[in-house]
Amino acid sequence: MKLTRFGARGAICAFVLALLAYSTPVAAQSGQVKGTVVDGQSKPVEGAAIAIESTETKRKFETKTNKRGEFIQIGLPPGNYDITATKDKLTQTFGVKTGFDTKEVNFVLKAGGAGGAMSADEAKKAAARMELVKTTFAEGATLTNEGKYDEALVKFNAVLAEVPKCFDCYNNIGTIYIRKQDWAKAEEAFKKSLEMNAESGEAYNGLATAYNAQKKFKEAQQMSAEATKRMVAGAAGGGNADALYNASVISWNSNDFAKSNELLTEAIKINPNHAEAHFMLGRVLINLGKLGEAVSEFETYLKLAPSGPNAKEAQTNFDALKAYRK
Repeated sequence: MKLTRFGARGAICAFVLALLAYSTPVAAQSGQVKGTVVDGQSKPVEGAAIAIESTETKRKFETKTNKRGEFIQIGLPPGNYDITATKDKLTQTFGVKTGFDTKEVNFVLKAGGAGGAMSADEAKKAAARMELVKTTFAEGATLTNEGKYDEALVKFNAVLAEVPKCFDCYNNIGTIYIRKQDWAKAEEAFKKSLEMNAESGEAYNGLATAYNAQKKFKEAQQMSAEATKRMVAGAAGGGNADALYNASVISWNSNDFAKSNELLTEAIKINPNHAEAHFMLGRVLINLGKLGEAVSEFETYLKLAPSGPNAKEAQTNFDALKAYRK
């Protein structure tokens, strides 16, 4: 029985898989909060506890200030939050309405200090404005799913007019241009996203996909590495299996099968039902000579996606490899 190792043709197929994986629009709807904490003499407060609690869902995020008294929290769903800074029995709280941009909240911890919040009228106006922005953003995502790319671009640009630092808008715009195969504009959009949020794993992943499509494999691998750092770091909070999958394809195209194996394993930990990750892992394991493990991955793919785009190849590989099952 002859087994074929996946060479150049496999890399091309993998690239097609990368585009398929990226075809789901990046419709992430999150923002971030950053700021500083100083004392009564305007000196940075290191190690201040920052608690960010949703007033609607009661979900809580926690972080601390660095030596410069700075803090940042990403991945906040839009909504109302109470943000509290605490150090040595001193505390201050602000009510904040987050959206798709970056909110800045600065604290002064001193004896007798008081917290602050928006007035009822200000809060009402902010809520109405944000509701319109959320609706427009959602319409853009829906239009993208329907393949109405030009109309979707209008929606996302409308959100940007209201929220200039909406990095997720740029991520979605970049995704649209990837679908349109306009790599230059896709690259421009993702770079703009990173100007707004240097920690956007989706933007790095988008750049990796754009570079990969142009066969700029060195640049693609660099961007993929940056995306992976952020996606793996966020795995404890749910992670992003699609981004890790796409990063694995970049490693595959660079013939770094060990790295691709590592990324796919992490993606499957996050989402055990990610059919394409199982299929791709099977191919990677063949190249690593782990045929018994590969057959299990193809079998899992067939269970998860019996009519999937790679079902025929998965079945062929399964039939050829099943004798190697331990």
